Amino acid sequence: MARLPALLALFAALPAAAQSRPAPRAAAGWTVLFDGTSASLARHWRGYKRDTVPAAWRVEGGALAFVPVADKAQRGDLVSRDRFADFELRYRWRVAPGANSGVMWRVTEDQAFPWQTGPEQQILDDARHLDGKIPSHRAGALYDLVVPPAGLTRPVGRFNDARVVVRGGRAQLYLNGRQTADFDFASDSGRARVQASKFGVMPRFAQNASGHVVLQDHGDRVWFRDVRVRRLSPNGSAAGAAGEAR
Repeated sequence: MARLPALLALFAALPAAAQSRPAPRAAAGWTVLFDGTSASLARHWRGYKRDTVPAAWRVEGGALAFVPVADKAQRGDLVSRDRFADFELRYRWRVAPGANSGVMWRVTEDQAFPWQTGPEQQILDDARHLDGKIPSHRAGALYDLVVPPAGLTRPVGRFNDARVVVRGGRAQLYLNGRQTADFDFASDSGRARVQASKFGVMPRFAQNASGHVVLQDHGDRVWFRDVRVRRLSPNGSAAGAAGEAR
């Protein structure tokens, strides 16, 4: 008991951010896809159309980092080993100045690139990247389809909190506690908007009932933390965390 005051004093001396940062969720149906360790990276991820993790993806300070390397064979998008149908995905991200990346879902590997099948939540330094001048390409957007509210991102170098909820054809996106998109791919208006976008020439785009989560290699440095997912039943309740085979 004599050591208790010393331990309390040590905790009080920690930076506020370290005390308040939520731990990865492992309870109540959540599966942690990245917990800050190399073991979770190898267990839950691999390269697009590969069986192993490209060397450009590595663990840095407890974060999953993409570090551009000259050898393109060691680069590429990162794909969850499991597939997901209806789900809720939560993750934290930060970028280097001027960087671009994204997170996609329901991706299948029957096309050359993951964005030919999977919708994307945009990750971006809006102020420095040219895509920041295109409203539907800004951070938090349902890429090229829905314009997010302005001014939601935290300063470059700080982590942002992102959330994606997918049920049937409906995708709801959030950034730092604000909704950035509520889009029904199965509706007449949704189909019309897809046809009017860059994805209109891609017949497999947003057609999958299930698929992989993808972290994008866009050639820029990006970091992810606390990546976790839970499966949802059609009525929106948690449906357990058992993995679906590749």
